[in-house]
Amino acid sequence: MDSIASAPEVQFALEAVRRASHLTQQVQAELVGASLSKSDRSPVTVADFAVQALIGGLLAGAFPNDPLVAEEASTELRSLERQPILNRVTEFVGRVLPKTTSQDVWAWIDRGGAAPATRFWTLDPVDGTKGFLRGDEYAVALALVVNDQVQVGVLGCPNLRDGFSRARGDQGVVVVAVRGHGSWRVPLQGSGDFTRLRVSLCSDPAKACLLRSVEPDHTDIGLTQSFIRLLGIQAAPVLMDSQAKYALLAAGGGDLLVRFPSPSFPEYRENIWDHAAGSLALEEAGGCITDTAGETLDFAAGRKLARPRGVLASNGHLHAAALEALRRARQEHARRAGEAEG
Repeated sequence: MDSIASAPEVQFALEAVRRASHLTQQVQAELVGASLSKSDRSPVTVADFAVQALIGGLLAGAFPNDPLVAEEASTELRSLERQPILNRVTEFVGRVLPKTTSQDVWAWIDRGGAAPATRFWTLDPVDGTKGFLRGDEYAVALALVVNDQVQVGVLGCPNLRDGFSRARGDQGVVVVAVRGHGSWRVPLQGSGDFTRLRVSLCSDPAKACLLRSVEPDHTDIGLTQSFIRLLGIQAAPVLMDSQAKYALLAAGGGDLLVRFPSPSFPEYRENIWDHAAGSLALEEAGGCITDTAGETLDFAAGRKLARPRGVLASNGHLHAAALEALRRARQEHARRAGEAEG
């Protein structure tokens, strides 16, 4: 990995995610709970804005011609009532990039409003905001997409141990994936060797460990329960926020990951930044990721994935069985819906 890590894009992504992850730790220690609501009522913290501004600023210096496709927009920080939050964001970013001004923050955040191009970066500044606010798992997720494929994916996971056990207050871990060169972990603090990640060898669905989101409105719980029953999975699902689930799956700490469209939002399409870095981390560790119809995720369709089908990820050994169980679960639900209407 050392020779690959010397590539300019990989060096940039690793260093940017490390610095951003350290920044989130500072915000969490000093300011957890300071949040506002966007129009869709999802929580946005100072850390979201600070990380996007930081990475936008770093990208402007390292690869000024590369577009950034990211979650936040500076409009949330431009009103007078948001001035205290803007001041805190500017302060935190200034700890990394001295002499940062409010105008810098606005400009760097708004780099994230670009459209996907032949080559672009995509960022989720704090993936798993609610987990961040609870002090649980979250991730800084940065990926480079070239010719419609994720080529570099980096996940900063401050609340995962280097051995991928779940614990708070540890040094944390960074996962670095490079297409064709594997998926690796390295300590967040920067001291330690790269260790290659491999998915689990589990091929018995009954023994599988299923990962899913903590928030019930992020998936279809009824379909998930039917899916579990039809696969014969014995263990209760492991609930985790963010793309830290992909890190755990890539390291063999789980076997399956599901995110089905919520029945409340059946046409919801996933944001590309919610899966780009994690998908490559999993694939390069030997795993498999598709939508729930078995189709490859399309990161070239725009700021969102092309189809509202959710995501199914696995260690690869269980993927075919999982797709079949999902097909049967959907048939069951459609039959019951028809009977209810009749």
